[in-house]
Amino acid sequence: MSAMLLAKTDVYSLIANSIYFALAAVALWGIYCVVIVWTRVAAKRFKSEDDQNDYLDEVAEPLEEGDFDAALELVEGDPRAIPQMVELALENRDLGYQKVKALVVERFQRDVIADLEHRLSWISTVIKSAPMIGLFGTVFGMMGAFKTLATAESVDPTMLAADINVALRTTACGLAIAVPLIIATASVNIRISKMEDLVGAGLNRFFEAFRNGLSRPR
Repeated sequence: MSAMLLAKTDVYSLIANSIYFALAAVALWGIYCVVIVWTRVAAKRFKSEDDQNDYLDEVAEPLEEGDFDAALELVEGDPRAIPQMVELALENRDLGYQKVKALVVERFQRDVIADLEHRLSWISTVIKSAPMIGLFGTVFGMMGAFKTLATAESVDPTMLAADINVALRTTACGLAIAVPLIIATASVNIRISKMEDLVGAGLNRFFEAFRNGLSRPR
């Protein structure tokens, strides 16, 4: 009888520990995705609008004169979104203004925004999954408590406390994971929105100089 009880206890502990492990795994993945999105947004944008304007002023000077090679040298190798899009436009300038503009907008949405949205979708999945895993732990803990009540002739309060402890802890852990990630996601979305506005304004300035450069006689 004691061997069977020990086996049941081991299985119960294994499942309870698995729930904690799953919660830890989704928490780490959610934090990792938030950090990745945050750093990628920082890497793709200028620190301020003034910095971006100064950079575009430098690029616009050779563009206005139709010196595309000089402008290309200024943007090559820069990982930020504006220089990358400018480099793409200059390398494809033979396509004409309208086609280049459409190409740049499409590539910005695909290579920059879509990548960030992909990471955000994983954060959203973690936010939804963590409380569900916690709820599973709650159900499992309560099942253990009722099983103890149903099978024991005399109930030891410490046995019930262990089951209820699992139920409450897993619920609390699931919420403790989801709530900070919700706040972090809102903050990241604001940063992405600001980056889109900043890049949009910068591309408009670039395309004005780019069009002027294309219209110059060669």
